[in-house]
Amino acid sequence: MGVSVQDAFVFSAGLPEPLGATASDAGVNFAVFSSVAESVELCILDGRHREKRFRLIRSGDVHHGFLPGAGPGLRYGFRVSGPWNPNDGLRCNPAKLLLDPYARAIAGEVRWGSAVYSHDRTHPLRRNEEDSANSMPWSVVDGGRFGWEDDRHPAIPWADTVIYETHTKGATARHPDVPPPLRGTYAGLAHPALIDHFRRMGVTAVELMPVQFFADDHFLATRSLRQYWGYQTIGFFSPHPLYAASTSPVDEFKAMVAAFHRAGLEVILDVVYNHTAEGNHEGPTLCFRGLDNAAYYRLDPQDPSRYRDFTGTGSTLAIAHPQVRRLVLDSLRYWVEEMHVDGFRFDLVVSLGRDDDAYSPAATFFQAVAADPVVSAVKLIAEPWDLGPSGYQVGGVPPGWSEWNGRYRDEMRDFWRGGGRDLDLARRLSGSPDIYPPDRGTTASINFITSHDGFTLADLVSYDIKHNDGNGESNHDGDDHNRSWNSGVEGPTSDTATRATRERRVRAMLTTLFCSRGVPMVLGGDELGRSQSGNNNAYCQDNHLSWYDWSDPTLVDLFSTLAELRRRQPALRAADHSPVEARTVGPLVMVELAHESHPLLVVANSTEAAAPHHLPAAQWQRLFSSFPGGPEAEIGPWSVSLFGRP
Repeated sequence: MGVSVQDAFVFSAGLPEPLGATASDAGVNFAVFSSVAESVELCILDGRHREKRFRLIRSGDVHHGFLPGAGPGLRYGFRVSGPWNPNDGLRCNPAKLLLDPYARAIAGEVRWGSAVYSHDRTHPLRRNEEDSANSMPWSVVDGGRFGWEDDRHPAIPWADTVIYETHTKGATARHPDVPPPLRGTYAGLAHPALIDHFRRMGVTAVELMPVQFFADDHFLATRSLRQYWGYQTIGFFSPHPLYAASTSPVDEFKAMVAAFHRAGLEVILDVVYNHTAEGNHEGPTLCFRGLDNAAYYRLDPQDPSRYRDFTGTGSTLAIAHPQVRRLVLDSLRYWVEEMHVDGFRFDLVVSLGRDDDAYSPAATFFQAVAADPVVSAVKLIAEPWDLGPSGYQVGGVPPGWSEWNGRYRDEMRDFWRGGGRDLDLARRLSGSPDIYPPDRGTTASINFITSHDGFTLADLVSYDIKHNDGNGESNHDGDDHNRSWNSGVEGPTSDTATRATRERRVRAMLTTLFCSRGVPMVLGGDELGRSQSGNNNAYCQDNHLSWYDWSDPTLVDLFSTLAELRRRQPALRAADHSPVEARTVGPLVMVELAHESHPLLVVANSTEAAAPHHLPAAQWQRLFSSFPGGPEAEIGPWSVSLFGRP
């Protein structure tokens, strides 16, 4: 940039704590961790991306300085000089403008041009050119003075929780009642039309797919696609700016949370602490890799130029390292204390439970979370698997956590395509006592049939196989084992019998979900009959394929009725396991949910023919049917009914 480096005496040494950029009336203190850096330069950016640099003071492994007169809105980054030896895992390079790992706000985005951001120092970009804010995101000092007034966490008990998993942009990008400037934003999601919709559905918690600052992948840019889902985080403290309608993503996010809380709704964040957008050894240097590669990532001990990959993304964060663990805990506390969120869903949490190669529920990360009075007090949800050895750990996360119950999803899908086992249905309806011990109870199970990862509910009954050609990977990406059934015809059809079967199966699956003990989670857009045309891995489809179509709210009334039914029936919300009582009568499966005063009986028919239930009217009264109509003494094809004591 042609700007000379200033000496340290230009500004004061400042303080090594706290990490990040901390604004005060007198100026801004900067502090960043690097155990390997020979020097770290603070780069202040002006409106034309020109830099002024200041060499930071080192105290231990923290480099710090105080810039008097600076304040919120200041744009900055770091350049790190130090050892460059990729074969030993050392990747310091002052040509790279780095993000602050603790940046409360980040602006700009990674712009992929003709040059690929390579780690090969023979590449011209690495030897002769510097990254600048023209092609890279930059950190921004945040003021942190939002007026929360009397905002409070709703603190909804687990037993009463109903989760709605959604994408911030996708939910409102096509919503007719949300003003166009607000569509796809935090403000759009907080619009009264959306909040009224959530409340009508009986939702108590909105789980947002990743909203921490993330980057696009180079290989997607070459295909004119985007990282839509957001599972490429690089800024663990910053809300993603492209979801903001205003110039202050931080304040807009806080205003969204406040609006949700006023409506009695909780906000849960899907967080990705197992890897970052820097990817494998060929990925871009954006932050951690350039600061202290060997500290932040798990390197291959046989070849430190490469990374251990338990995540399928090319690398894994070294959560056992004290600084990395501190970063994650500091980030979680920030989102609770400063952003007022109510909980977290942890992507690939098994990677966080590996102090070494082996997974353990007693890993240091889990211990640190349990010991933290702020983080341990909010809702904690695990995605209990990764791609490493013994990576499937449903039921293996420690007490205090709930889990995405993958076995619930799989076995319910099997049952409602006609191939499930009766005992499996009974166990899942009763809160999965075979998976979760009594000290964890039924609410350890997050019950779901669909999520962002896989088919939507409409596609689950409409496709036998995935159709991911639009992703540009020759249909090789995405799961091949979806446990789906197209109901007789692949894809859209005008055949009335096929459409009727699909509708029955959808309604039966949703009814089963809400009649199961545990915590129900629904996929955003399923209530609208949302289809992704058979794409079961729409992570890169930032377009009409993924955005919700609000023109036909087909199932909203069913969701509302089921949520109210669940609220009225304590047997469905029981936190303790009760003995499983199941029997088969012809094609029907009958599962009794014991309760001291309000026992219930779930009767399911996953066949194409109606069947008599033979239940004495003096003992059992039908409370609800997933597909009403037909004789009172029958359970219709592809349907489920709930009975209670008269």
